[in-house]
Amino acid sequence: MTDEPPLRRRAAESRTGDAPPSATPDPQDAGTDQPSGGPVPLTAPRDGTPQPVAHPGDLDEVVARFAAGTGPVALDAERASGYRYSQRAYLVQLRREGAGTALIDPLPLPDLSALDAAIADAEWVLHAASQDLACLAEVGLRPRRLFDTELAARLAGFERVGLAALTEQLLGYTLEKHHSAADWSTRPLPESWLTYAALDVEMLVDLRDALDEELVRQGKSEWAAEEFASLVRGGARAPRVRAEPWRRTSGIHRVRGARAQARVRSLWYARDQIAARRDAAPGRVLPDSAIVAAAELDPKDEKTLLTLPGFGGRSVRRLARTWLAALDDARQLPEDALPASPVVEGPPPPHRWAERDPVAAGRLARCREVVVRVAGEHRLPPENLITPDSIRRLAWQPPDEVSEETVAETLRSLGAREWQLRLLVAALTEALPAPTPPTG
Repeated sequence: MTDEPPLRRRAAESRTGDAPPSATPDPQDAGTDQPSGGPVPLTAPRDGTPQPVAHPGDLDEVVARFAAGTGPVALDAERASGYRYSQRAYLVQLRREGAGTALIDPLPLPDLSALDAAIADAEWVLHAASQDLACLAEVGLRPRRLFDTELAARLAGFERVGLAALTEQLLGYTLEKHHSAADWSTRPLPESWLTYAALDVEMLVDLRDALDEELVRQGKSEWAAEEFASLVRGGARAPRVRAEPWRRTSGIHRVRGARAQARVRSLWYARDQIAARRDAAPGRVLPDSAIVAAAELDPKDEKTLLTLPGFGGRSVRRLARTWLAALDDARQLPEDALPASPVVEGPPPPHRWAERDPVAAGRLARCREVVVRVAGEHRLPPENLITPDSIRRLAWQPPDEVSEETVAETLRSLGAREWQLRLLVAALTEALPAPTPPTG
């Protein structure tokens, strides 16, 4: 007799080799019935913290170990977002039954295709896979099958889907996440960071098993399989490059007039070139707030420039001539070279629909009601049931002849999976036409 939640007990027993019980809690209740001692802090890997593999001979040994291992392979990657220009991996972590945990430094070992071949037939387990697949592909690691624990948790209806939250809710262990925003390009990596990195894959397969049980219980395994297959097909692609990325400068909405926007554009590209050359995050070269301030004031000399917010740092001051030259370039542009209003691809922002096309606004409202209702019935986040952009495009330009077949084909062309179509198509087909007004 015990008062531990079943999944906590199962995890603890699986670490000692005992057979786990089959009971699984409802995700709405998971984590609410704490054992008397509370969750167990997970402070060190069970096999100790491995040192990063940085030499080809050591990599060969890791490849042999993981080829001989059994079962799924837990993977993770650490980037240096906010510090570096690139989104490359600066550490790759793996764990497999019979192989233990390995940390690999991809700076001296940029080609991990031999490791990829060794684990090609295994299911790869990642958390929030879409964040890591592109940088893993850069070093030659591309899954053929995967299980995404974050996406699985969303499909199963969990409200908190972070790795630490799920590990605590389902397995009864707490993970520290205080190094998640660290500069992983640092060398040598501190021991505490290596421990953190190893722990990120320590419980990942256990978490996969717990979530898989819950998906089976809810009848959502096929949904998850389709989602995971979609990630395998497209997750390693780099994000689409925007036509005018400078327009995403934070605070640009305050910049009025085409000439002032040209100053934003010129400063943005000057900063981007420096950031790429230095492999530094653009915001560390010059903050967005400084670009906006200079675009608004248009300083003509160094003294005025350096009084603006964001231009006080030593490294920024050293580049004062670069910033002034960028502003001068914008000043010299002819009128026909100034930024024009951006061409909007697809539907306009929803808040403009009522003014632009009231009939389409009505379709969108009805379609959104369908999505929210069906998502609630199946305990799913609406955005995981169907992407909001797909619904906007369907409502803005529905098929000429609205039928279940044409609605399904439209959504399929926008990337919807078959399980999503099965849940939504009939109701959306009914919602698209305007309601017939009552007679009499």
